[in-house]
Amino acid sequence: MKIGIDKIGFYTPHLYVDMNKLAVERNVEPEKFTIGIGQEKMAIPPITQDSVTLAANAALEILDDNDKEQIDFVIFGTESGIDHSKSAGVYVHELLDINPYARSIEVKQACYGATAAIQMAKGHIALHPTSKVLVLGSDIARYGLNTGGEATQGAGAVAMLISADPKVMVLEDKTAYLTKDIMDFWRPVYSDKAFVDGKFSNEQYIAFFQQVWERYKKQTGLGLSDFEAICYHLPYTKMGLKALRTVLDETTEEVQERLTTNYKVSTTYNRNVGNIYTGSLYLSLLSLLELKEDLPEGSRIGLYSYGSGAVGELFSGILQPNYREHLYVERHKQLFDDRTEVTVAEYEEIFQHTLPTDGSNIELDIGKDPAAICVSGITEHMRQYVNKHR
Repeated sequence: MKIGIDKIGFYTPHLYVDMNKLAVERNVEPEKFTIGIGQEKMAIPPITQDSVTLAANAALEILDDNDKEQIDFVIFGTESGIDHSKSAGVYVHELLDINPYARSIEVKQACYGATAAIQMAKGHIALHPTSKVLVLGSDIARYGLNTGGEATQGAGAVAMLISADPKVMVLEDKTAYLTKDIMDFWRPVYSDKAFVDGKFSNEQYIAFFQQVWERYKKQTGLGLSDFEAICYHLPYTKMGLKALRTVLDETTEEVQERLTTNYKVSTTYNRNVGNIYTGSLYLSLLSLLELKEDLPEGSRIGLYSYGSGAVGELFSGILQPNYREHLYVERHKQLFDDRTEVTVAEYEEIFQHTLPTDGSNIELDIGKDPAAICVSGITEHMRQYVNKHR
């Protein structure tokens, strides 16, 4: 049975800050942000957006009534969950009016969460071939103002419909994965900002890639020449290139050029959104599929997922006939075109304007947020959500 990605979409908030201007305000050479880490713009979530609404908005645009009826599993990968008990998936399930006879859960392992969700979805569909699974990767990356990680913040979500006989990409079964207990990045339950050992995390990202790549080659007999492109989890867009370069000497100059060129295309959306943790790898995949117009049907695309702490996995997918007909290219172009730039001072104000954590009630003005689904406030410790399309 062929199982994979039938639909894929994403959402990012309508506000962003220009990385050149942020660099100037931080007394940093702009090239350090735009070239050194490879970021141009950073998405800024208003107080009316959280991981739930970002995911719901991403899924809203790709699901039709038939999908909502056939979905019997919602798996929400995130490290920006809003509740220690209730899953973010349950909120999205209700906001989108999905078939009530479904499972809805949340999974967590840093940026690896959405990949874990995809593998769970494949197993579910293997047992229930007529089912569809909604996989969500949604996060808000926060390190704090004037911190070393500030330039690698971002916000957004990717939604994927996983099914049998998918229209976009069949996911191949052979995969290589690795787990090690390390402290390269973490966020204790008492903190709304992450802690990171940047140098160590970069080293581990590359080391994990090298190890799962070697294991993948042994399990599959495949090499670099068998891939049209390899997409990477992108905490910042220069990171994946560092990993790719460690294995390029295994192949010809022609293949090196192809993989490097396609890698650059795959980073375009991420360069203009920032780090979205669980969704970053799949935003990179979406960038490649939508912007590389001559990407051949039948191409094998490698996917490297890394979640600090740490779990890494390398797997692959095959692009299906007429896959481009099932993408939402114009819709995503419009999403980018409609964004509004904010000044650094405005960004700082938005960053510090957060929901109360002391149990206070609050009512928010959602009129300024163009998103269909928003956080409208907190009442009696319960977040209130609004779907404006209802």
